[in-house]
Amino acid sequence: METSDAIFEELFRRRASLEECRADIRSAYLLLRDCFAEGGKVLLCGNGGSAADCDHIVGELMKGFRLKRRLGADLRSKLQAEEDGVGLALAERLQGALPAIALSAHAALLSAFANDVDPSLVFAQQVVGYGRKGDLLIGISTSGNAVNVLAAVATAKALGLATLALTGRSGGRLSGACDVAIRAPESDTSLVQELHLPIYHTLCAMVEADFFPAP
Repeated sequence: METSDAIFEELFRRRASLEECRADIRSAYLLLRDCFAEGGKVLLCGNGGSAADCDHIVGELMKGFRLKRRLGADLRSKLQAEEDGVGLALAERLQGALPAIALSAHAALLSAFANDVDPSLVFAQQVVGYGRKGDLLIGISTSGNAVNVLAAVATAKALGLATLALTGRSGGRLSGACDVAIRAPESDTSLVQELHLPIYHTLCAMVEADFFPAP
């Protein structure tokens, strides 16, 4: 059975340039682990390619990533009790989830708030609605200076959420605003994004190994 520690070390064997981020990646994993252990959820925000990364992360957390996530026995039993055979399919095919929401994915809400109120606060408004103490906000910005991401972080902190930044070498304002910041050691936007991918894949795989260990 692959452990979270083994997954963590494999990242640096494959991507030696990330060695300088080791401590921050480890701290980010602990934020994720503690959030899910306490029944919290992850909120994510970013723009452009970083918005796509938010969707990608949600996809890895909300369903099986590298492991099969069989539902717990109690839920399987309750689902199987449903009539007409529907419950059996649900019990066998549904998977365990680690709750996560991409704030960049809600087109109607984003456009309505941007048009009616303020486009720089579209993520912050969703943090007000979704965020609860014990949750984690992940802000992704290659420059670290995305105004709408910074506003979401400020709102999250006021509500008692933990905050994590994924950014580039300089870190920008975001790195100083968050509890933990992973600064990918590149400056060009595309190269920063190329490093964000193995970082968040590793983080997702680590928490999956913790919460859905292979039998």
